[in-house]
Amino acid sequence: MSPAASPPLPVRLLGTTFQNPVLLAAGTAAFGREVDGVIDLDALGGIITKAVTPEPRRGHPAPRVAEFGGGMLNAVGLANPGLEEVARRELPWLAERLKRARVLVNVAGAVVDDYVRVVERLTPIATVAAFEINASCPNTSAGGLEFGADAHSLAELVRRCRGVTTRPLVIKLSPVLPDIPAMAQVAQHEGADAVSLVNTIPGMLHARLGNGSGGVSGPALLAIGVLATRRVAERVGVPVIGVGGIRTAEDARAYLDAGASLVAIGTAALADPRVPERVARELTRG
Repeated sequence: MSPAASPPLPVRLLGTTFQNPVLLAAGTAAFGREVDGVIDLDALGGIITKAVTPEPRRGHPAPRVAEFGGGMLNAVGLANPGLEEVARRELPWLAERLKRARVLVNVAGAVVDDYVRVVERLTPIATVAAFEINASCPNTSAGGLEFGADAHSLAELVRRCRGVTTRPLVIKLSPVLPDIPAMAQVAQHEGADAVSLVNTIPGMLHARLGNGSGGVSGPALLAIGVLATRRVAERVGVPVIGVGGIRTAEDARAYLDAGASLVAIGTAALADPRVPERVARELTRG
């Protein structure tokens, strides 16, 4: 299957309609409150929430973020208020605040049961349009190997999540996999509706982060993510959310022209929260 041209607006995907193809990437605006009033969240195609785990997490020790020439290194450690607080407080706020933008919930965990618990608990909440499954988390039951790095682990993760929800599933894959299309195919075979390409790349800067190492994001990821998108679009045909290094409408179009249906903006929005709204506006104008 050849990559499609840039999709028309709005975008029909995941059983719903996105008014434009621009999303806020997971982890860059928590659950939206932090940027509400700075940008019009409802002018975006949607927001992918911060990762949700069954238990509250404080995350890694500070400093958690360090800038460098190619972008940013972060080691937040999936800090979040936990499943029940998200269900009680954050998702109702998003439901009240957003009328047009869609909500995707990023899900993380240390074992498969963590993911299943979050997905099953949040499935009945109407504001959840889809789940983004972070397959780059270390699987503690498999000795720390990422869920998405092994076909059997990924298959079990997707299959188990698929078994407890009718909501669409988007699987977020690491850019360092030796064969991203093959893993996208595994996810699709087990019931995934789309994939997010790509997550951060492991990296380290001397004495810059409290955790030691972290994930590289920002401009350095653009070419990597666009190539991953094209390869998956050509070989698998599963819908793609392109993420990594997007700062401008031109960057977003690179993903769309490579075959992505939607794009998600992360690090650039940390530097300037108005970037996603500006990119959405420029794409809408053509």
